[in-house]
Amino acid sequence: QVQLVESGGGLVEAGGSLRLSCAASGIIFRIYDMGWYRQAPGKQRELVAVISSGGSTNYADSVKGRFTISRDNAKNTVYLQMNSLKPEDTAVYYCNAQRLRGGVILTDYWGQGTQVTVSS
Repeated sequence: QVQLVESGGGLVEAGGSLRLSCAASGIIFRIYDMGWYRQAPGKQRELVAVISSGGSTNYADSVKGRFTISRDNAKNTVYLQMNSLKPEDTAVYYCNAQRLRGGVILTDYWGQGTQVTVSS
C-alpha cells in the first residue's frame, strides 16, 4: 500500500520559515519524481516545486528564491524548506509522487495534505 505522509505544516508569521516533510512508503522512492503542490481556498491546486528522480528541480515563479525542494532517497523522504513566507503562501500543501515514461504518467500518488497558514 502506497502512503505519502506530510508533516511540518502550521501557523507562522510573515517572514518566517517552515520545513515540510513527506515520508513515502510502498514505492521505490528513488525512481519517482517528487513534487509539492498547494491549494488555497477557492483556487485550483498548483505546482510549487518538483524534484526529479535524478535530482533536477523546478519551481513556481512565485516561490523561486524562497523555497527549496530536496530529497533523501535513503530515508524515502522529500522536503520543502520555505523561507520568507508570505500570507499568499497560505494553503494546504500536498506531496506528490509521479512516475513518467515518454511524457506519459504511469503512476501518480498524493498525500493527504498539510495546512500552512501565514499570518500578516
